[in-house]
Amino acid sequence: MRKYILLLLLSLQGLYAQVEFKATPSRTKVGINERLRVEFSMNEDGDNFSPPTFAGFAASGPGQMISNSWVNGKRSFSKSYTYVLQPKAKGTFTVGQATIEIGGVTYKTSPFKITVGDAVANPNPQPQTRPYNPYSPYGQQQQQEPEPETDPQDGIHIVAEVSNNNPYVNQPVNVVYKLYVSNTTSVSSFFEKESPKYNDFWSQIEIVDGKQMKVQQGTYKGQPYRYVLLRKAVLYPQKDGRLELEPLVIELNVEVPTGRRDIFGRSFTTTKKMSVTTGKKYINVKALPEAGKPESFRGAVGNFDFKVTPGKTTLKGGESTQLTVSVSGKGNLKLFTLPKPVVPAALEMYDPEHKEDVKTPLTGMNGSISDVYTIVPNNKGKYPIKAMEFSWFDPIAKKYKTAVSDEVMINVTTMPEGSVAANQPQSAKKKPEPGETFRFINLGTSLKATGRDDFFGSTLFYALLFIPFLLIPVIVLLKKKKEAYDSDVTGNKIRQNNKLARKFLGEAKKQLGSKEPFYLALEKALHNFLKAKLNIETSELSRENIRELLLSRKADPDTVNNFSLIMDNCEFARYAPSSGTAMQQDYDSAVSVITALEKQIRL
Repeated sequence: MRKYILLLLLSLQGLYAQVEFKATPSRTKVGINERLRVEFSMNEDGDNFSPPTFAGFAASGPGQMISNSWVNGKRSFSKSYTYVLQPKAKGTFTVGQATIEIGGVTYKTSPFKITVGDAVANPNPQPQTRPYNPYSPYGQQQQQEPEPETDPQDGIHIVAEVSNNNPYVNQPVNVVYKLYVSNTTSVSSFFEKESPKYNDFWSQIEIVDGKQMKVQQGTYKGQPYRYVLLRKAVLYPQKDGRLELEPLVIELNVEVPTGRRDIFGRSFTTTKKMSVTTGKKYINVKALPEAGKPESFRGAVGNFDFKVTPGKTTLKGGESTQLTVSVSGKGNLKLFTLPKPVVPAALEMYDPEHKEDVKTPLTGMNGSISDVYTIVPNNKGKYPIKAMEFSWFDPIAKKYKTAVSDEVMINVTTMPEGSVAANQPQSAKKKPEPGETFRFINLGTSLKATGRDDFFGSTLFYALLFIPFLLIPVIVLLKKKKEAYDSDVTGNKIRQNNKLARKFLGEAKKQLGSKEPFYLALEKALHNFLKAKLNIETSELSRENIRELLLSRKADPDTVNNFSLIMDNCEFARYAPSSGTAMQQDYDSAVSVITALEKQIRL
């Protein structure tokens, strides 16, 4: 009974075992004076092995090696035939299929190509011992001569694939970074050494986490390669001209063959560090055409729908309504402002509530943005809100398009009693009471005597005479303080930076509404405040150093995070539009953070 069970298990194992038969060349590019090895390996024993013809090469071999082991009850088997090839001529040659029969089934290897080039300076050295005998079971041990190392960089490439090299301003460009590794190269680990900065672009970047990376099969310059996605970026150019994409640099640890093999024919390897880069890329950005540009154009590029949607249009006294101005579609939704409605003086309109529902996949932004205005009437009657225009540039049609909304009529039927109509004239000024026509005449007088004492010998004379002598000690003391003040270099720098911080903060307040001057002044105010409070130079104003110094001076971590957020807003606002409300919020936040740090930082 046990024999039958054992035979059944062996049959099932043979049925579900996956047979592997492959050909592996040691190199695919050689000089005409070099040699290479080709190994045909299998994981199950077979019969009737038939090698390919090896056209274009002089072949010696095969050297045969068999390995059969049992580990924890699991069998591991390998068998290989190794040939050494010497090129006969230059060119590209195809090594055909080898065949073998395993379990009554014929298996074949995949053909591959070998390129033979010019002779190299240091070809494979000849054996220093006995001549190589491919039929000897110790042939691999006999041939322990070193082989020249191949450059591992030949099999590793990093590529930045740009979807559009000639876009319009604010037209999306997606960049995909891929790391290609040949099938004969082994990479143990890698990391980003230099990350690109996208100057003159609005960008959104997706970095692929190492745990989510998937190795995929592909081709590079017509050759089979493995590759992984490193990062994806969606870029919106903010100006025209030739814009540069900085390179992405990757540092890798590569397993490189040493050129020697053990007695079983396996190559010894060593780890080598190397760097690969995408190199600089350039994108030629076209300016938006001036011909046909409408006055209502605000920088929108893409394909959009424009709507103006009122709430209630018939109102009673004390009621309010909302007016929603929205744009939806695909384009640079975060990079332009919506048109503002114009309402009659009898309607009071408040600042809008801005809403965004925008997604940014690799193809570019899509979704919708809207401004919601609250409108309150001041008098009864019918009041029109003028039609609104929204214009955009369609990069596919290469022309401007304009959408016009309908006029909105607001009908106010009643107003609460006691309210003052907005269109009524101002009430007359209060008339003065009859008794207040003229002010009361002041009868009190202040008279001075006409006869006065002589100045010489008077109290004032002696006071003016001795006061200069009394001021001498005060002058000496003030001079010493002035000298000490001038010699205090550190204190002067701190006071100067404090003065500059207040100056630029005041300048930022004056520039509210002007984006670039406002954020430039606000950033200078923050920098000078740090230099004054932390006693540091401009060269030390790195983000990490600032954070460490603030925390070491007992600053609150939340306040430090708010400070970093304001600095980020200053940098981001240079490449993106910013409303007056956002500028006011950034200014108020900066004043609040500076005040908090003044109290928290311990000198």
